[in-house]
Amino acid sequence: MTTSKNSSALFPFAIVTFIYFIVGFLTTVNEQLQAPLKFTFLENAGNLKNTFTTLISFFFFLGYLLNGTLASKWVNKVGYKRTIVRGLIFMVFGLGMYLTAAWIGEKYPEWVAILGTAEVAYGFFIFLIGSYLMGTAAAVIQVVVNPYIASYNLPGTQPVQRLNITTAVNSIGTTSAPFFVTLIMFGGISIEFIKIEQLFLPLVILMISVLLVTLITHNLDLPDIAHTRFEKGEKQLRSIWSFKHFALGVLAIFCYVGTEVAIGANINLYAFELMDAGHPISFFGKTDIIIGGMDLGIHALLSTLYWGGFLVGRFVSSFFSAISARTQLTVASVLAVVLAIVAMLTQNLWFLVAIGLLHSTMWSCIFSLATKNLYKYTSKASGVFISAVFGGAVFTIVQGMMADALGSWRWTWTITVVCELVILFYALFGSRIREKDVLVN
Repeated sequence: MTTSKNSSALFPFAIVTFIYFIVGFLTTVNEQLQAPLKFTFLENAGNLKNTFTTLISFFFFLGYLLNGTLASKWVNKVGYKRTIVRGLIFMVFGLGMYLTAAWIGEKYPEWVAILGTAEVAYGFFIFLIGSYLMGTAAAVIQVVVNPYIASYNLPGTQPVQRLNITTAVNSIGTTSAPFFVTLIMFGGISIEFIKIEQLFLPLVILMISVLLVTLITHNLDLPDIAHTRFEKGEKQLRSIWSFKHFALGVLAIFCYVGTEVAIGANINLYAFELMDAGHPISFFGKTDIIIGGMDLGIHALLSTLYWGGFLVGRFVSSFFSAISARTQLTVASVLAVVLAIVAMLTQNLWFLVAIGLLHSTMWSCIFSLATKNLYKYTSKASGVFISAVFGGAVFTIVQGMMADALGSWRWTWTITVVCELVILFYALFGSRIREKDVLVN
């Protein structure tokens, strides 16, 4: 009887976790398309190439900023399942805009906008719209996933464990995406020889796959979670911002996602800079990764291993039932500061890659600490929390602008150091719950 009950409880958990895998996979696909589009749509963008390139991540996370709170309203109005379905529909339309951008870029390469001394293909602007829609989709789905998983009654687990398990599966998506872009989308050829029409078939396959997941989810029975959202007509007695541990948690997640995404999106651009300057990047003594006659590229390996660190770290930390979220966050942020400083001093990208292992548990720790004891304010908090993911846009593009201004990516990683110090402050002080913020369910 217990086994049957556990199995029935596991299935909805598994479905929501799989959808989170899709979010991770397509989020990283979006990031990994930065470098290829820099060599196609932005070939004649002059000294603004890095700034324009990072707009891809900026528009993706703009979707988080503008639609995170909208998604929490949907959760309160129509429930968790129907909100997930809406998010998946946004994802289908976002992939459609990617496909449209690729088609315009291939059919009408002469369509360009002149912005100062830069020439930018019209297809690039269409792609930015798609990136925004994809970010909106990811925001809507994450507003559901985080409180759903944290509050879901899966026997024998704690909130931070469930979040670590789900984010570990999400990391499988982020880890596999760089090689999907390199091998499937662009056939393993050198990045300077890629053609935009190579996106057509992979994007069509992705659209059909997400559409099928949308239809399946629509027909599934996903139980709602009690006491995590306000019922229709029920009033909130206080502002979500009045909870100090939550408000500071929003700042912490803003900085965390900012540096997390900046490393994942920009490390390959830094790799190209070092290689162009005559500093070859090797992996166990090899500067080329050849599989099946195709050069996968060190840049793809860097991103894959960075996101792979998330996968390993989240899998391992899912067993840390005896170690508090505060302790995990403190240790991880301190070590991340050290690695970022060493990476800048030595110009060794592998220290930046190693930060992925430390970043792996931060989302789960910050979210569980920031939403602890919020009860019916949880869904509202999740929407605001997801909007703070916009940090991924802010720090990525600021770093790109710094790289253009300084003429190098090297010292732009001071952004990572500052962000990690903010996270450390939250772990040590900001996450402590004041007595007046202790609610009774």
